[in-house]
Amino acid sequence: MKFISTRGEAPAISFEGALLAALASDGGLYMPEAWPRLKPDEIAALAGLDYADAAYRIMRPYLEGDPCLGDLEVVLEEAYGSFHHPAVAPLHQIAPNTFLLELFHGPTLAFKDLAMQVVARLMNRALLRKGAHATVIGATSGDTGAAAIEAFRGLEAIDIFILHPKGRVSDVQRRQMTTAAEPNVHNVAVEGTFDDCQSILKGLLGDGSLRERFELTGVNSINFARILAQIPYYFTAAVSLGAPHREVAFTVPTGNFGDIFAGYAARAMGLPVSRLVIATNLNDSLPRAFGSGVYEPGGVIATSSPSMDIQLASNFERLLFELAGRDAGRVRALMGDLRSTGCFRLNDAELGALRGLFAAHSIDEHATEMTIRGLAEETGMLADPHSAVGVAAARQETGLGATPMVVLATAHAAKFPEAVERASGRVPEQPERLRLRLGQHERCTVLPNDYAAVAEFIATHSRTREGQKEARGRRATVRA
Repeated sequence: MKFISTRGEAPAISFEGALLAALASDGGLYMPEAWPRLKPDEIAALAGLDYADAAYRIMRPYLEGDPCLGDLEVVLEEAYGSFHHPAVAPLHQIAPNTFLLELFHGPTLAFKDLAMQVVARLMNRALLRKGAHATVIGATSGDTGAAAIEAFRGLEAIDIFILHPKGRVSDVQRRQMTTAAEPNVHNVAVEGTFDDCQSILKGLLGDGSLRERFELTGVNSINFARILAQIPYYFTAAVSLGAPHREVAFTVPTGNFGDIFAGYAARAMGLPVSRLVIATNLNDSLPRAFGSGVYEPGGVIATSSPSMDIQLASNFERLLFELAGRDAGRVRALMGDLRSTGCFRLNDAELGALRGLFAAHSIDEHATEMTIRGLAEETGMLADPHSAVGVAAARQETGLGATPMVVLATAHAAKFPEAVERASGRVPEQPERLRLRLGQHERCTVLPNDYAAVAEFIATHSRTREGQKEARGRRATVRA
């Protein structure tokens, strides 16, 4: 299978090429040239399989004929062997016909682990096979950075640089990143918002000269491999509830649109998904677009669900590509409008297609808190604020009849203890693996919200040949 850019001006490349490049050379995002389809009997056959086995069957069509296919089976076994629940992504019923899909049983207690543990291993094996080295860069609103650092720490072929907005992630999220002691890990606290971090990241990956000199690649969900590794849990959840003979709906706490786009991909592969519900906090650029047809990101609002404090959802471009009938010219025009005017308008056909499958709800801070409290009283379970946003949004959906609703629980409550205690009156218990991590020494560099400052930091700390040359030059200048 080949992978093509949403903007249509970069050459089609292999899965391995898309894995290592992350962002296309024309600034677009890679997509499969066609969605592989699973037949109903192939979907039904996923029932009862170990999670790694099911993931292999779902992901394999994207890797056919690619060098990474030979790594996939062992990578999945290694990745999910580190999870702390035998089902990896278990379902938990919270109300009649409503279920939580628990995606927080990985090493950093967040859904990002399910993809990052796979992507890191695939990337490291591909680089070692080529005798190459890469500088991985990422921007995080909280959970992506912790999951990426946990997955990439100590890997011999990769340096990792993670940008996070200073003071805008939880203490637990920050310490999960900054207590990594391995020399290939670099944390950067940017004096700005997540959208600022993401803008710097896209600038770095979009600079062809810089990418080549320091062998830059990304692990944000702009990397299609991240999306791919998130598709399996939609299948496993739906099959356990009766798919392919029964439709299933999903509600997804949404920030950068990657997780819910994986649900779209699952549907494109043949999974009977009746509805995908976008759940956002007060950063409501996506719900507003549903009402008006105008996508107009505003200023970022700090909330108790910081991983969703995002207005500019990068992966929405992938959905635009689909809504526009894969017309790359149309995508280029829309993204050009966004750059020049700060917004774009969907046409009637695109807006109709969006509303045909998706719904969207914005949940405020009071409703989030009341949902956490209500779940604790009704079920005894503690939900983190992101998952609570999802539950609150799911409750606003009507007309589903007998169709089960699955809400993605994206993080463990222990990652946001202050918010959970404030809402429920209970302090979430910290798993031992989290307690062991949080007592260690922190290591982080604070930088201004400035592209050049971040680029210089990466240039002088990368272990690529070019990075070592930069570092030697800087040392020589200091001595002189």
